[in-house]
Amino acid sequence: MRFSISPAPAAAAPIRRLRAAVAAGAAVTSLALVAAACSGAGGDKSVVVAEAGPPRPGGTLTFALAADPTCLDPQQFGANASLNVGRQLVDSLTDQDGRTGEIKPWLATSWEVNPQATSFTFHLRPGVTFSDGSPLDGAAVKANLDGIVALGAKATIASSYLTGYIGTTVLEPGTVRVDFGAPSAQFLQATSTMSLGLLSSATIAKTPEQRCQGDLVGSGPFTVRSYKPNQGVELAKRSGYTWGSSLFAHPGEAYLDKLVFKIVPESGVRAGSLESAQVDGISDVQPQDEARFESGYTVLTRPNPGVVFGLQANVARPILAEEAVRRAIQKAVDRPELAQTVLTPKYKAATSVLASVTPGWVDLSAGLGHDPEGAERLLEEAGWKPGRDGIRVKDGRRLSVDVIFAPLFNASQSVLELVQQELRKVGVELKLRKLATGEQQQVQAAGDYDFAYYNVTRSDADILRTLFGTRTGNRLNVAAGELDNVLDDQAQNLDPALRAARIGDAQRIVVDRAYVVPLFELSQVHALGARVHGLTFEASSRLQFHDTWVSS
Repeated sequence: MRFSISPAPAAAAPIRRLRAAVAAGAAVTSLALVAAACSGAGGDKSVVVAEAGPPRPGGTLTFALAADPTCLDPQQFGANASLNVGRQLVDSLTDQDGRTGEIKPWLATSWEVNPQATSFTFHLRPGVTFSDGSPLDGAAVKANLDGIVALGAKATIASSYLTGYIGTTVLEPGTVRVDFGAPSAQFLQATSTMSLGLLSSATIAKTPEQRCQGDLVGSGPFTVRSYKPNQGVELAKRSGYTWGSSLFAHPGEAYLDKLVFKIVPESGVRAGSLESAQVDGISDVQPQDEARFESGYTVLTRPNPGVVFGLQANVARPILAEEAVRRAIQKAVDRPELAQTVLTPKYKAATSVLASVTPGWVDLSAGLGHDPEGAERLLEEAGWKPGRDGIRVKDGRRLSVDVIFAPLFNASQSVLELVQQELRKVGVELKLRKLATGEQQQVQAAGDYDFAYYNVTRSDADILRTLFGTRTGNRLNVAAGELDNVLDDQAQNLDPALRAARIGDAQRIVVDRAYVVPLFELSQVHALGARVHGLTFEASSRLQFHDTWVSS
């Protein structure tokens, strides 16, 4: 008996209850996890509400992005600009409700998961085609998953979701079974992401570079008409599209005839473009520009789920190998001040290593209070004494650490400068190393840094294992031990309550030992002109234009 999405009746057979629990576990929908997701959705203005009559098809919407997508292939690239475009081009096996964390049907109408979370069987919606006319069937699903594994490092995010992948078996044209060599409770949620969005077999045969430049075919509500790097992307409506997500507001084709993304990196110019009606909407409204859109515009905002912006320690470095130093730095940071002075109320002070809209988040704010006296006490006890210039010294070594960062979020420099000031007050020197994204990745790979500053978006807490597990990302360079154990346990646990407990344990270890100094939750803040309606966020806070329409 297969598990379907509708709730099982109270008298359901045991196997049905098992499969329901399995799906709920993989989707992280225990009461605790759903409550966490819903708490973040309370201020979620993800649907633009305007009294403009019923939706009308047709028209063109022009939207200004803060950065060039660089690569349009969502399987290869994970930046917001790339995925805001890529989400329109590809469909996924499942979708995730951003308010509850539940996994919902899309290309798969139902699925089963074995009790070990090593085997996932999907039953596909019939009649779906890619925009080149080829069928989206079991063979296409297999080609995609095999192809992502073959991409390897070129598909860092997507391939991380397939850790332990053995292969995909086409049981019949509309049914596939995906097998793993180890439990993978996160995989069902992963199938809802753009990173595992499906492309035609002809696209998979192309080079990664060709795909990045827009030579790709998906089954989504829009198709690529043109891509000019650093200028813009033009998409056209896919005619005959009838297989949208069960979470979409309407069935059938997208309302818009054309969707144009312009690349406008400078935030002030981007804001001015909207004010002068050169564009209909803009991404990444910066804190200093928010007041410009308080009247006559819709400001669309939602926190990013996943790992918050923070200082991720490289504990292989001598100074940060000392837990007392890391904990002192943790105490020296005033998170509410960051949110109130450098940012705006649309950004929350971090309360854990995970953002509050992430299923499984636990509130650890009690251990993240601003306590400069406690920080000084820890450093004194650890033998770090004030030097002539106020920076502490021990055994001839200054208490000086650096942080590498890429300025993908415009306020990052200001955030880190305030952190720098706060640390100096307790005798810690923080040097800022601004790098291009590629450079930051190279420096991290070489281990030539003390702290790395960035965030990672995913609406599943397994992102902690992806980044911090010693057999996966190992971004902290910690030794194998307790953290690995709890991360591995949550990855194989299908019981929602037990998985939630392990996710909570992992957060406590990371925060209590100050492996990460959480700072703030990134929020997506976009502004829309009065004629734009129905624009939504999906679960990972990327934009979904299927239901968007424009009034005259």
